[in-house]
Amino acid sequence: METDFLIVFSLVVFISSLIHGSIGFGFGLISTPTIAMFTDIQTTITYILVPTMIVNLVSILSEGRFFEALKKFWFIILLMVIGSCLGTVLLIYFKSEYFKLLLALIIFMYLLQSIVKLRASFIHNYPKSSTYGLGIIGGIISGLTNVVAPLTIIYTLELKYSKKDTIQLSNLCFLFSKVGQIIVFVYFGVFTSTAVELSAISFIIVGIGLYFGLIIKKKIDARFYVKILKVLLFIIACILVIDTI
Repeated sequence: METDFLIVFSLVVFISSLIHGSIGFGFGLISTPTIAMFTDIQTTITYILVPTMIVNLVSILSEGRFFEALKKFWFIILLMVIGSCLGTVLLIYFKSEYFKLLLALIIFMYLLQSIVKLRASFIHNYPKSSTYGLGIIGGIISGLTNVVAPLTIIYTLELKYSKKDTIQLSNLCFLFSKVGQIIVFVYFGVFTSTAVELSAISFIIVGIGLYFGLIIKKKIDARFYVKILKVLLFIIACILVIDTI
């Protein structure tokens, strides 16, 4: 493993953890596209799988009522895991650089939703079908890009879920879908020794980042911080598009 990449990886994981601790989300949105600028999307996902799971687990536990949320959302979580496994198989077999464009599209979708409050009335009109759609399609997208937040946000907003339910649903879906993804990677022999080493290193880095992020959370204007994050995401997504094309 090159020293330069190790330094970059450590900085990205630390900053992403710091942001996530400060505003309650952002680890996957920042770390995935940033690291993808230096390698392919499959390698990126294998490298940040474990740190992503750590951050999501901390977020779930901090919200409380883990088993209550699991009981409430178990079906959509199951669908998300199935979809994630399918998406991971596609990622392994095709290993296309164009999946970076899909990642950029998801980021642009997230930014658009946050600006114009994108609505999807069919979710309210057909909640059962929408649940199947979010689970399977969202899972596939998560498996291919490591990002699914825009879809879960639109879904929960349309069905009038509380902020707490939105956070728990997003984190639970993401956590369990990553467990399924690791199983697929291990089965196909894609989860390399390098990924294991980086995962071990990330434990400490994520812990430090989250700790200082929680301190910052008490001292900053969260809305201004989120605006800065969105500008960074826009720049990163543009770089991904330019680099891929």
